[in-house]
Amino acid sequence: MSLIARKIYNGRTTEELIALLSAVSSAILAALLIGALYFGRDIFVPIALAILLSFVLAPLVGQLQRARIPRGFAVVSVVVLAFMVIFGLGTLIANQLTQLAGDLPVYQSTMREKIKSVRGATASSGTLERAADMLQELSRELDKPKDDKSARGSLDRLGGSNSAGSITPVPVEVRQPDPGALENLRSLIAPLLNPLATTGIIIIFVIFILIQREDLRNRLIRLAGSHDLQRTTAALDDAATRLSRLFLAQLMINATFGLIIGLGLSFIGVPSAILWGILAAVLRFVPYIGSVISAAFPLAIAAAVDPGWTMLAWTLALFLGVGPVVSQAIEPLVYGQSTGLSPVAIVVSATFWTALWGPIGLVLATPLTVCLVVLGRHVERLEFLDVIFGDRPALSPPEMFYQRMLAGDPTEAAGKAEEFLKEKSLSSYFDEVALKGLQLAQVDAKRGTLDQARMTKIRDAVTEFASDLSTQDDSIPEIASPTMDAEAAAAIEAVPDTAISSNLPVVRKTDLPLSWQGEAPVLCLAGRTLLDEAAAVLFAQLSNAHGLAARVEPAVALSTTNILRLETTGVAIVCLSYLDASSPAHMRYSVRRLRRRLPKATILLGCWAEDIDKDSLEALRETAKADLVAGSLREAMMICRTSAGVQEINQEPDIVAGSSGVA
Repeated sequence: MSLIARKIYNGRTTEELIALLSAVSSAILAALLIGALYFGRDIFVPIALAILLSFVLAPLVGQLQRARIPRGFAVVSVVVLAFMVIFGLGTLIANQLTQLAGDLPVYQSTMREKIKSVRGATASSGTLERAADMLQELSRELDKPKDDKSARGSLDRLGGSNSAGSITPVPVEVRQPDPGALENLRSLIAPLLNPLATTGIIIIFVIFILIQREDLRNRLIRLAGSHDLQRTTAALDDAATRLSRLFLAQLMINATFGLIIGLGLSFIGVPSAILWGILAAVLRFVPYIGSVISAAFPLAIAAAVDPGWTMLAWTLALFLGVGPVVSQAIEPLVYGQSTGLSPVAIVVSATFWTALWGPIGLVLATPLTVCLVVLGRHVERLEFLDVIFGDRPALSPPEMFYQRMLAGDPTEAAGKAEEFLKEKSLSSYFDEVALKGLQLAQVDAKRGTLDQARMTKIRDAVTEFASDLSTQDDSIPEIASPTMDAEAAAAIEAVPDTAISSNLPVVRKTDLPLSWQGEAPVLCLAGRTLLDEAAAVLFAQLSNAHGLAARVEPAVALSTTNILRLETTGVAIVCLSYLDASSPAHMRYSVRRLRRRLPKATILLGCWAEDIDKDSLEALRETAKADLVAGSLREAMMICRTSAGVQEINQEPDIVAGSSGVA
């Protein structure tokens, strides 16, 4: 073993060494991949264009196949038609550029007059003109040939001058021999070889990708891991369909945008309006700056053509009017609020692909990165791509809730909850986000990484969070307004279908039995820790939202010295809150003390542990000798409503309250 290897290995465990070697190998692999993309761009750029074109053309091929047309003929027909359109646009662009180049000298006089008018309107025009004259004079002096005495002396020695006369230059004309027919043909074809070769590669790849779609998908499944064949196949098919629809919709929207811009510029009178319309459609694939760049050229031409400023003003108004309407109104309706990329990822990807492949990389940056993000969402080994570039939150909604409680930021958590409540109920948020966030805190507490001070901070933050939501009821909006918040949308997607339930009316106090008409008929008691108390706070808030007044007591209220001082007036049901199901003995002692203090009250054991089934809940109830048991806040709420004698119109079939019985 070499000295360097011994230094690396010294003081490290085998696992740390393996992790270090894995990180180094990953970095080397990434460097090699980037180098291959850069030096092999003549190959990879056509392949990337072919992949993106195949996504755009795949729906058209599918339509022809559904019309009983053989796949091979359908693919060739669609590809030939697509490239005929591309060649036609290219020819049109070339003609427009030629015409524009021929007309540019005509616009020089107009530009000179406008520059003079701008100078005249500038307060410091005299200074600017003097500075410009000085620079022109300096340029002329630098361009003059040197009057070198040594040069003159050398010419004198050659006899080319004398003291009395000046040097007379002898004109010399160098003529090239007339090129032959082969040379003329070579000079004509040479500039076209590279574009034609690239186009040929793209056409070949597009045809074979469209023909061998299923085979390529199966090979990708093999690379991704075929242990879950059904799920991986469905995910990749769904991803391919979504990408095809996204790119086709984006192409249609950009083409429509370019058509509107071209027609508008033609109506205004801007020369080469067709060219600027095509340029606007192409550059709109570049995020953020594409529309700005596409507007710069026609604005400059409008300023050069019109002696006044009317054409420039109308051109600017056209871009300012059409651009926001397309981006803010049409695009969200067609394919959603975004492409699935975070804003930082868009900027980074544009920089990365432009550095690798130049201007074509700038145009392809967003589509290529979208493909990588979709792969990351559906292929487990590539999940890091979705984490880095995707617009989904890096942390899950429960993790975000836990992080905000740790940071003491309940106000932001309440704001995210209100976004969630635009589509779902309060009990769904408490069960699927807040309670699961407290379960993460319970895991950290069991590992010993969460001290008492931090648990106190979490309890206080949850209390403030529940207070901020005190005006919210537990109902699903009749007319749901979709949230635009990415984190709230992710939380809504995580809610299982079984959690979606019908709205329950708020209970009026006068409709309750006399034993439930006290000041706080629901008593929520923490089992052992401050985290149990935080869960009890959530249940108390949910109970208040249903019209059943509740209060919360800490875990110390269950001690032998404090249980006798516990206020029991008007208490009809007691809910014991536990985030951990590993202490059935403690549950039994707590139930026994409550039974002695409140012999007529119903005792509900709320065990909010993660992934606990109904059989385990029933076993805990029997061990603890509780009357009822619940594994979620909504289930506990339904039990309280039933215990209060509330007649539900639409009783949920999936809720089982657990067996009742007093031991």
